[in-house]
Amino acid sequence: VQDPSYPVYVDTSVMMGQTGLINEETRQFDGIVYMPCTAENNFFPDLASLPRADVVYFCSPNNPTGAAATKEQLTELVNICKERGSILVFDAAYAPFIRSPGIPKSIYEIEGAKDVAIECNSFSKYAGFTGVRLGWTVVPENLKFSDGTPVRNDFNRVMTTAFNGASNIVQSGGLACLDEEGQKEITTLIDYYLENAAMLKEAMESIGYDVYGGTDAPYVFVKLPEGQGSWEAFSEILEKAQVVTIPGAGFGPGGEGYLRLSAFAPRDGVIEACTRLKEQMKKE
Repeated sequence: VQDPSYPVYVDTSVMMGQTGLINEETRQFDGIVYMPCTAENNFFPDLASLPRADVVYFCSPNNPTGAAATKEQLTELVNICKERGSILVFDAAYAPFIRSPGIPKSIYEIEGAKDVAIECNSFSKYAGFTGVRLGWTVVPENLKFSDGTPVRNDFNRVMTTAFNGASNIVQSGGLACLDEEGQKEITTLIDYYLENAAMLKEAMESIGYDVYGGTDAPYVFVKLPEGQGSWEAFSEILEKAQVVTIPGAGFGPGGEGYLRLSAFAPRDGVIEACTRLKEQMKKE
């Protein structure tokens, strides 16, 4: 898993019994390979230096860092997984936020990805379906276990056993998102959130912080001064400016020393938050 990353990748692995116990010193679970993704490596792991894993989770654009992997980086990732016999689970939930030319929106834009990758996505970030719950998973026919059996057969068995499908109402909402009018509305909504992200990024940069993300993602990742913990910074900003941020430590040990800001808010709230941050948090 990327470190930092959306906590569910680790949490579900633990719940399914695929890990060892947590190391109280590192706050990492035994049996999981953590891929450091920080400003020092441009938020992309040194894959060649890491041990093999059966399953590799990768999210791009990333939550919480906002980093979007390039075609060259994803090609390296696919090739490593193919060489090592790893299944790549690619989380593309934030793909519609990509605006930079040449940044892949799907792992299947990479040659050979259909041999190694499962791709997950949902309407949660596209169209605000977070509570409605409607998504999709692509399991290519080419993706096979080492004995040659298709992965999709096992995936289909699990899904048809555990899940009876989305309700008709929810599916109708999804279809409405996919027609011409729905696509236009989604584009307008995402542009709105990206404008929010740009405002948050500018505000934190004007205060004097090093800031990442916010260009091809709705998240702004703020690097804290050396020695300041993310929970400490969260508390300081909450007390001084009454603005809620997310401590980077909540996304894994690699998130310590960072804060995440989210663009998923009404414009008036973002403007007010930026004003408060600039007034109350400006560095001496």
